[in-house]
Amino acid sequence: MTAPARSQRPQRARHGAPRRRRWGLRFTAVAAVGVLGTAGLGHAVATRIENRIDRVDAFRGLSNRPPETRQGMNVLLVGTDGRDRITRAQRRLFHLGGAACHCADTLMLVHLSADHDRVTVVSLPRDTYAEIPEHIDEKTGRTRPVHPQKLNAAYAEGGPSLTVRTVERLTRVHVDHYLEVDFASFMETVDVLGGVRVCTAKPLQDIYSGLNLPAGTSSLNGGQALQYVRSRHLDGAADLGRMHRQQRFLASLLHKATDSGVLLNPVTFQQVSETLLGSVRADRGFGSGDLIGLGRALRNLTPASAEFVSVPVGTANFPVPRIGSTVRWDEAAAGKLFQSLREDRPLTDRAPRHPHDVDVPGRVAPAPVAVPVEVAPGQIHVQVLNGSGRAGLGRTTDQALRATGFRTTGLPADARGRVAPARTVITYDPRWDRSARSLAVALPGAELRPVPGQGPLMRLTLGTDFKEVRPVRAQDPAAGKDPAKAVTGDQVLCPESA
Repeated sequence: MTAPARSQRPQRARHGAPRRRRWGLRFTAVAAVGVLGTAGLGHAVATRIENRIDRVDAFRGLSNRPPETRQGMNVLLVGTDGRDRITRAQRRLFHLGGAACHCADTLMLVHLSADHDRVTVVSLPRDTYAEIPEHIDEKTGRTRPVHPQKLNAAYAEGGPSLTVRTVERLTRVHVDHYLEVDFASFMETVDVLGGVRVCTAKPLQDIYSGLNLPAGTSSLNGGQALQYVRSRHLDGAADLGRMHRQQRFLASLLHKATDSGVLLNPVTFQQVSETLLGSVRADRGFGSGDLIGLGRALRNLTPASAEFVSVPVGTANFPVPRIGSTVRWDEAAAGKLFQSLREDRPLTDRAPRHPHDVDVPGRVAPAPVAVPVEVAPGQIHVQVLNGSGRAGLGRTTDQALRATGFRTTGLPADARGRVAPARTVITYDPRWDRSARSLAVALPGAELRPVPGQGPLMRLTLGTDFKEVRPVRAQDPAAGKDPAKAVTGDQVLCPESA
């Protein structure tokens, strides 16, 4: 029998306090999609927002471009490290000091399907090895030939247009529109939405970003959300791990925007859209008509119809003289990924699903999404005691726990006592607290009660409040190291949101 994973009790971390960077971009990508998704965006409002958008000539002088996509639309979202609108207090509070590199720290391609029923978000690692196309150096006025560099340096060398050219050269995907965001717009929009929930199987602390989150679910305001999505010193996965966390945040953000009804309130919707789009830079062709059309097309998107993926990585530490460590893509796998975008094909087997699809005759609802937990269910041994007063519940609960991977005794028993307890309780030895927390994820509402000396066996006493066993799975040990596998938004939501 394998004993449950043992750990010291982690110190409960404190919540950390809460125009142009990678996390701002990633978030704003789906935020823009969700915000514009309501049918209430009128022409007058769209025109007013359009007039506030700072314009850039992102497609100036581009030639030899990939064929224009006739199936769907591709938007390049760029976040730079500009900090012009960040106050001194925010710099101190959210660890935003230091000099800006004036480069594109985040890049992602967002593909909206031709049927407007799916959005695919592809993260492009900022340290990607790239061949920067020949261009005129804006500082010297001289022509620079094709040369190797990190992808994020294209912005510093030639701004939006060189960034578009470099991305198109790498992906062979035609970019239809360009959007660029910053720190301030990210924080303001999260705050207007009322914050976003994130969850983590273990405490997250990063002294560089100031992130300090406990295990479990936390509600983040704008500043805290910025710390969460920009942290890159939580583990050895660095930028690749951060992209994985950003995917989770985007899914939660889209869920908040579409499920809370906040966008159905015309006043709130206008406030969100003006906060978000009033502080971005966009290409000159992204006008009010595009805003209205995009909004109406995307109004039914949900986390289940949003796909998130990072470019498959072949070598995460590829040294280049005078440049340093770069990320080399897995060319074969990346080629298939971008071919799917060009052909408007989904990356996952799960069909887009909207709330009203549940009762469609003949439609089979997808299986419940297994929630990731810190300790693998197969390492957790459980004894089920039925105190609910409902005959047979102990046996069915034992079977449900075993079906999701827990090592149950297979011999459920009735709990002692004549009065049925109101609460479902998990008693556990504090030395196996991580295992207990992982079991609790599968039993929503269960109370954790430490019993020193109990040993590795968890005892579950079912109360009258018991409802269900939620499917769980071991947290992928590679999660955050290579988030190249596409997932849908509902697969990475917090349990309370799924």
